[in-house]
Amino acid sequence: MRAKRLFDIACSLAGLIVLLPLFLLVGAMIKMDSSGPVFFRQVRVGQQGRLFRIHKFRTMIADADAKGPTLTVGADPRVTRIGTYLRKYKLDELPQIIDVLSGTMSLVGPRPEVPRYVAHYGDENRRIVLSVKPGITDEASIRFRDEQALLREAENPEEYYVTHVLPIKLRYYRDYVATRTFLGDLRTILRTLGVIFQ
Repeated sequence: MRAKRLFDIACSLAGLIVLLPLFLLVGAMIKMDSSGPVFFRQVRVGQQGRLFRIHKFRTMIADADAKGPTLTVGADPRVTRIGTYLRKYKLDELPQIIDVLSGTMSLVGPRPEVPRYVAHYGDENRRIVLSVKPGITDEASIRFRDEQALLREAENPEEYYVTHVLPIKLRYYRDYVATRTFLGDLRTILRTLGVIFQ
């Protein structure tokens, strides 16, 4: 979809220019709040199963992956003070426009998972879902915008995510691949912005 890629490039480039002051401000706040890099980079599974490193603003202490579970649930002590606010308002996701500009992600598409969760997709889901570029937002992201609160209620958050949340997300991912259109992407972007500002 050539139009989709051109749209991604135009929007991500414009976004980086417009958001540069915010990026600098958030970066300075992260550095003042805790030691470590401004960006958190994690290996995710992209189109056709290719691995890439996703960009996010760091919201946790350095080396948090080695000090706790992959999922963040409730009042995780690894989350920094500024990180709490970045997560609440989804600002930690903004640097992914870098990944959109580089071509490893799109503005709209199935959210990229870490390899350990992609291992639970199954062959058919893996073939379909990974046939397109992953995105910053999609229907599943909107539906599960309060995912942390949902997982906090589970006795075993990791198991609940794999057995209950992930299968639902996969249905949304497959529906997107089967019905995706440029206008549909625009509607998803507008709905996402509406949810954030609301």
